[in-house]
Amino acid sequence: MSILKTTALTKKFGDFTALDGVDIEVAKGEVYGFIGPNGAGKSTTIRVLLGLLKVTSGTAEIFGQDVWEDAVDIHKRVAYVPGDVNLWPNLTGGEVIDLFLKLRGSNGKTRREELIRKFDLDPTKKCRTYSKGNRQKVALVAALSTDADLYILDEPTSGLDPLMERVFQEWVREAKAQGKSILLSSHILSEVEKLCDKVAIIRQGKIIETGTLQELRHLTGTVLTVETKRPMPSLHEVGGIQGIQEKQGVLSFQVDAEELDQVIRYISGFGVVKLESSPPTLEELFMRHYEGGSSADKQEAAYHGQKLV
Repeated sequence: MSILKTTALTKKFGDFTALDGVDIEVAKGEVYGFIGPNGAGKSTTIRVLLGLLKVTSGTAEIFGQDVWEDAVDIHKRVAYVPGDVNLWPNLTGGEVIDLFLKLRGSNGKTRREELIRKFDLDPTKKCRTYSKGNRQKVALVAALSTDADLYILDEPTSGLDPLMERVFQEWVREAKAQGKSILLSSHILSEVEKLCDKVAIIRQGKIIETGTLQELRHLTGTVLTVETKRPMPSLHEVGGIQGIQEKQGVLSFQVDAEELDQVIRYISGFGVVKLESSPPTLEELFMRHYEGGSSADKQEAAYHGQKLV
């Protein structure tokens, strides 16, 4: 059963096409990753889903209802966390959370206290004193305290430290076990890898790849940074290696997970001086798999006041 579905979703601002035929389908109990570089169309899509922007063409439905015509009814069952949170400066964090719970008619006091404790939030401080991370915590606690059927999360861990990111990830797993559906927009690939059942990758307003992480496993490799005593002239011929770059004698490249063992064996034969491994960033993936930005990327980024990376 589809909780959220868009079909050929298109949104234009004058002559600029921000979304071009976007198809998304989120099932009940599914965590759906929605990723792409800044300015790709993620936020525009979410604004359409929240009933804040009217589509130019195509359809967008949540719970089988039109997101524009039936926005009020839909919002009763949806919780939303933005990536850049603005709060009332003279209210405390606790007052903001209580206000949102009251507006929703939700009695989530027990859950509220549990989340405040887990996210290590001081609810007695005025919002004007909060850091970006603490403002994000307020939004997360307010949204996650509600018993929604669909959670739309737009860069929800922005500004959080790794420990708090782990708390968020635990909540996602619990929500999924309860049959909740989650649309997670993120630029953190490792977060998406850990949490999502399916992933859609958007670029220049178009979905360019979608599927399970197993189906998209060419995106989920390891980035190696290597310095050896002797040159490796045939490195490009080794299976599973992509995007070789060299800087001052140090090589960096991505290795497919299933080929990592043989690549390490090959490298070790040239006298390893330095070897570092890390998961690829989304920016690296787009540079290596979807090379080249365009004026469309930059226009979309400018529209949202963002810097394209």
